[in-house]
Amino acid sequence: MQLRVTRSIAIACVLSLVTAAAAMASISTAERTRLSQAASVVTDLRSTDNGIPEDLWAKAECVVVIPGMKKAAFIFGGEYGRGVMSCRNGDGWSAPAFMQLAKGSWGFQAGAEEIDLVLLVMNRTGEEKLLSNNVSLGVDASIAAGPVGRAASASTDAKLSAEILAYSRAHGVFAGINLSGGALKPDKDANTDAYGSANVNDVVLSGKVKTPAEASDFIRTLGTTTHATTGTAPSATTDKY
Repeated sequence: MQLRVTRSIAIACVLSLVTAAAAMASISTAERTRLSQAASVVTDLRSTDNGIPEDLWAKAECVVVIPGMKKAAFIFGGEYGRGVMSCRNGDGWSAPAFMQLAKGSWGFQAGAEEIDLVLLVMNRTGEEKLLSNNVSLGVDASIAAGPVGRAASASTDAKLSAEILAYSRAHGVFAGINLSGGALKPDKDANTDAYGSANVNDVVLSGKVKTPAEASDFIRTLGTTTHATTGTAPSATTDKY
């Protein structure tokens, strides 16, 4: 009898270990890759003088990074990408929520490429809209191509009344981009993998959700708030498509 009890306890312990290991490995390889690539994009843009102005970065409530967004077109065009979003939480940043963006287009165009996309969410209203089920950029939330260069002055650019500022990187160069008409929403499957039943709002707003170890490099690249710089804003380069 005692042997049976001991064996039952041993089996229960093994099952507990297996369950715990499965829970720790809930973030898939694709999601880890997404976090790693997003970290690389942020590292690059924050290390160049021609990236996002520091004063805008310091004022942003949230950052959305979509690495390797696919852009392809032949008369009918479209873009699709998966990325991550983190919002300010005191002096740091929240655990990242997984996001996805899709945009269609029409016109005489051809070609294909991948771009890295960065969105700065400039206020709480824009943040709340992005966490809803499906936001149409330029319709539900105002969006504009952001100025580039560390010395760009936010106060002199009329576009900065927008809730979201958009940037792209192609061939190593960051520039403002027009994403009006794009549909941005949480990536439900990826968020479930990473956080189980936790609500996306709880992940980025409440501070109750712990940042997964796999996301630590990405959060580290976002850094802390830096002092705003001043200067004259260059004209923003807009890639319309």
